[in-house]
Amino acid sequence: MLFLDTFKIGEKLPPNQYSALELAYIGDAIYEIYVRTMIIADTNCPMKKLHKEATNLVKAKAQADYFRAIEGILTEEEMAVFKRGRNTNSRPPKNADLIDYKIATGVEALIGYTYLKGDEDRLNVLLGYLKK
Repeated sequence: MLFLDTFKIGEKLPPNQYSALELAYIGDAIYEIYVRTMIIADTNCPMKKLHKEATNLVKAKAQADYFRAIEGILTEEEMAVFKRGRNTNSRPPKNADLIDYKIATGVEALIGYTYLKGDEDRLNVLLGYLKK
């Protein structure tokens, strides 16, 4: 999976021992790569439109809506990781609702955890719930 072998992720520190914010940090990047790949998969349009579409999918409100779509399929382990991320002390940007921002942090932690576990199949299932 993308870069896991290169950096030998999991050999020194298993994914469940990363802090919630570290999981969210990498999860944010994986989520954004998925979104950007998804929106260019079947279209060729101006960068301004691509950027707007990507931004609409990665903002806190969209991630909170996405969580509501996947909540029912999460395992106990995945829900625990989500809650670790959601419950971290972080400050939302001025334009984000606090609840949505906390949920988005939980989503990013979940995506980061699943990625660091190397569970590509599960990551594809979870991210498959994203809609343009």
